Amino acid sequence: MKDLYILAIALSLLLLSACTSNDKAPSNSQAATRPNVLFIAVDDLNTWLGCLGGFSNTKTPNIDSLAARGVLFSNAHCQAPLCGPSRASIMTGLRPSTTGIYGMIPDNEVRSENPATRDIVFLPEYFRNNGYHTMGIGKLFHQHAPNGVFDESGGRVKGFGPLPEERFVWDGFGNSDRAIYGRTSTDWGAFPAVDSLMPDHQSADWVIERLARNYEQPFFMGLGFLRPHVPLYVPQKWFDLHPLEGITVAPYQADDLDDVPPVALQINDLPMMPSTEWAIASGEWKNIIQAYLACVSFVDHQIGRVMEALDNSAYADNTVIVLWSDHGYRLGEKGTFAKHALWEPATKAPLLFAAPNLPRGKVIDSPVEMLSIYPTLLELCGLPAYERNEGKSLLPLMRGESEPENPYAITTFGRHNHGIRSERFRYIQYEDGGAEFYDHRNDPHEWTNQIANPDYRQEIAQLKEFVPTINANWDSLSAYTFQPYFVAQKARMGGGGE
Repeated sequence: MKDLYILAIALSLLLLSACTSNDKAPSNSQAATRPNVLFIAVDDLNTWLGCLGGFSNTKTPNIDSLAARGVLFSNAHCQAPLCGPSRASIMTGLRPSTTGIYGMIPDNEVRSENPATRDIVFLPEYFRNNGYHTMGIGKLFHQHAPNGVFDESGGRVKGFGPLPEERFVWDGFGNSDRAIYGRTSTDWGAFPAVDSLMPDHQSADWVIERLARNYEQPFFMGLGFLRPHVPLYVPQKWFDLHPLEGITVAPYQADDLDDVPPVALQINDLPMMPSTEWAIASGEWKNIIQAYLACVSFVDHQIGRVMEALDNSAYADNTVIVLWSDHGYRLGEKGTFAKHALWEPATKAPLLFAAPNLPRGKVIDSPVEMLSIYPTLLELCGLPAYERNEGKSLLPLMRGESEPENPYAITTFGRHNHGIRSERFRYIQYEDGGAEFYDHRNDPHEWTNQIANPDYRQEIAQLKEFVPTINANWDSLSAYTFQPYFVAQKARMGGGGE
């Protein structure tokens, strides 16, 4: 009887274990051999980095060093030139044109009654479902992350402070109608006194402390930096790295926008932001660039601190690193200081991967999409592909195993507004049928719209083929009230989809 009793207990425990196991989760032995992930997001970081050719005496030694130990994409583009929809796209693996998330959306509403996203598995969740311990701090989704996405959360960063008692230069309204446009946090100056008061420094501290711990599972660590998002405030020592006499202003042509369609001008109507003409007349252009470069150098230093901690940890030789930004940032190009456009300096952003099984110091010039981060990380970590991903893994390209026949990247800004970037050309199509076309070989600053030039008829037709045919209506919970054009477009193109 005693033996039968013991056998019954054993069978009960076995059945209980079977009922509570996660079918997607690997065995402990499988999980233990998989690499960790360090997932670094930098807000509003454009391509003015040393490893991407540098500009205006930029100083980014730590990002440059990280690029040298992995694969750098010199022609990577966001799916939307705005924080909220760009990050929602990366974390869901879906295009804005598929989800209708064209504007800002609360983190907890990304997965809502929207048929495209209501049962989507977010990138960090996919890792957790496959045996990873997930951690995250800072700006990863638009604010931080939906509730429960991370096993350990350092929380969202509230605001972009610390802030001085009064603004230094820019009042946040500019020449705008305050009731229509709202107030930008754009301003620039040296503040606060020390790095330790900056949220990004505190986020790096949080990650550094956790890199010193022991884990029984592989980990996914998300780290979201705020700077160089406005306001462009960091301590004085970072400004000192960038003396004004060494700064070169961005390429600018006063009549640049004379040949673009009306919708392009409506989207670029940003009077709450400093205009380039104002920056020239006021003498502030170099000061704005200096502040931006100071913020970039500050974040670069925080990345260096984290990388030093990783290199001194038990995980130095078994961690996949990805560094990305949600979009670029214009520093006077096309008439303003903002992202918010389908032109090159707004869509182009840094993307790099470093991993034990990747080449070192490789630069890839083919256009790629931030949408590819999700599937690429899965393949790098030996996880099964997620069938809902609309992006393609970049691992074969990084290893030199395949080359895309017609590489391209799609950026979407509002419904039916798309930019297509190939290796040489950019084609932009707007909702009213207006279009732009640029030849980067002859016109790297996109100053001359060649859409009516018959010499490019074939190239234009080829890029038109990549314009998304699915253009979902605006997600009811997504909005961009900062810009009247998008308020009007959402009102015209309400819920549902097509």
